[in-house]
Amino acid sequence: MSSMSSVAGLSKYIKTLPKTKFSIIGMLIISFLIGSIYYLIDLNPTMGILEDFIAGGLFGLIVFGISSIMSGALNQQTISVVHGINLKIKHSMFLSVLSMTILGIIIIIGCIISQILKIDLFLNSMLFGCVLIYGFGTLVFWATSKVRFVTAAITGLIQPLLILAMYTLITFLFIDTSFIGPAILQITLKAIVAAIIFVMAIYAFIKVIASPFKKNLGIGVLDLLSLFIAHMNEGSNSLEGLFENMSEAIDTIVTFVSFKTENGIKALFISPSVHPGPLGDLGGSNMPTLLANKFDHFTMVAHGPSTHDFNPIAVSEIDKIEESVRNGLKTVEYSSNASRFIRYNVEKANIGVQLFNKGMVILSTFAPDAVDDIEFGVGLTMMAQSRSRCNVEDSIIVDCHNSFTPESGEILPGNSEVFQLIDVIDTINPKQKRHEIKVGCYEDNLESLDKHDGVGDSGIKTMIVEVGNQRTAYVLFDANNMEIGFRQEIIDAVSDLEIDEIEVMTTDTHTVNTLSRGYNPIGIAKRPEIIEYVRISIEEAIKDLEKVEVGTGTEKIENLNTFGPKNSTELISTISSVVAVSKIIAPVLLITALLIVFIWIFFGGL
Repeated sequence: MSSMSSVAGLSKYIKTLPKTKFSIIGMLIISFLIGSIYYLIDLNPTMGILEDFIAGGLFGLIVFGISSIMSGALNQQTISVVHGINLKIKHSMFLSVLSMTILGIIIIIGCIISQILKIDLFLNSMLFGCVLIYGFGTLVFWATSKVRFVTAAITGLIQPLLILAMYTLITFLFIDTSFIGPAILQITLKAIVAAIIFVMAIYAFIKVIASPFKKNLGIGVLDLLSLFIAHMNEGSNSLEGLFENMSEAIDTIVTFVSFKTENGIKALFISPSVHPGPLGDLGGSNMPTLLANKFDHFTMVAHGPSTHDFNPIAVSEIDKIEESVRNGLKTVEYSSNASRFIRYNVEKANIGVQLFNKGMVILSTFAPDAVDDIEFGVGLTMMAQSRSRCNVEDSIIVDCHNSFTPESGEILPGNSEVFQLIDVIDTINPKQKRHEIKVGCYEDNLESLDKHDGVGDSGIKTMIVEVGNQRTAYVLFDANNMEIGFRQEIIDAVSDLEIDEIEVMTTDTHTVNTLSRGYNPIGIAKRPEIIEYVRISIEEAIKDLEKVEVGTGTEKIENLNTFGPKNSTELISTISSVVAVSKIIAPVLLITALLIVFIWIFFGGL
């Protein structure tokens, strides 16, 4: 599993929250049920079941429901006034209904125990529940809204205080006033001490997990979390500013094949050694589409040898790739000769090779086995090996990225796959006959499919290359890898079309990685529909065939700001260590605090 991919996988925990009106309706219904259940458990001998149900429901609606709706509105306004982020009204209302439900469950459990033990635990249960939702709310506000701890702690008080105040008011007006006076001071003292104990435990926990991030990366873990949520919810790119603090400038390369007619460039096939990540629209995640759109002609941006270490830290870095390609195009030499497409394989390594003028394209895949990204150094080795073997100036290496499982690993120096790639390059026949070349192109945004289906903004792009009466289909999906086995299914499904060879590739775009499952390879769903799109694209590209001249190029990309090998590894190792430590510290610290709070409230003797 690639380094930053494990971070992308965290997106599966981001859920779409219900609309505000549904949260409000939920609070009204749930609060009514909480009150009804409380009254039905604590039966009043002077009232019937129906009266208990209605009276209890109204009690719960006023004390819990109305208070929670008010707190939902006040919480959002408070965070907004102090310039916090992420807490829209629907988020605030959902937090209120969730907190109210937790409180209601605790109260009902307390009532059941009261009936068993024949003691009144309602007030203590409500105090304990209020302390719990206070800590929960404080944690949510502090961790997600980019506000100070004190601000979060004050905001977290709103809902429990409103509930307790409403309960006191209803009790004073309609039920019993015997506790008014000294009892109020006792209850207040219990609540204050318990709240301080619990919220300090939360503060200590956050400070423990934040320390490694500040020490190792110079960033705040809560800033990282809140800006990550802002991107997931609103598409905000503010997180890129945080990445700048940990970026590393690198030099890499971009290789390309240019096909032109007498009217100018007809098609570009680009393979940058830059990784389209980390996720969503951050950094270079949508690079295949953004880079392709910078050119006025048909442009395919394939996945070059690179890992998450080479993720651009900002969208603006893509301009440097464009500049390098344009510089390379100024010096390209064109001719009309090219070779046929030939496949070679050694053990699990499979490559498709086609020579164009003074360069060559190598499409690399380990399908039907599954692997992830090819590391840049391995790609450079493949380039050097193939240039020497075939006596060409440019070697365009493409990681087809078309066979995925969650356990897929990167191809790194020292892996056995590296030597398989080197060995298979040594089997290439460098003396292939050259012929004239025709090229046809077609692209479709696949509007009936979207990111939920694993399809990015560019949909599908297909290029047919005809050399020596052989037609080869280069099919490129804007997707992050392909469900294992789907590549072969596509190849089999188009065998009756007027083509001789086909390779199916993905761009490795990470714009599709913001969904609930984190990973989102194409082919999980709607396979027949996707296959039909492939068939149409091939047929349309064949209609577009015309004679072209071809040239290749290799250009250096200088000072590209990326995560870099050091920081990428540091980020993942820090997250891993924090998760491991949290599994121990969180239960010990928070459960201990809750136990102390429980003892203080129920056995404090006040």
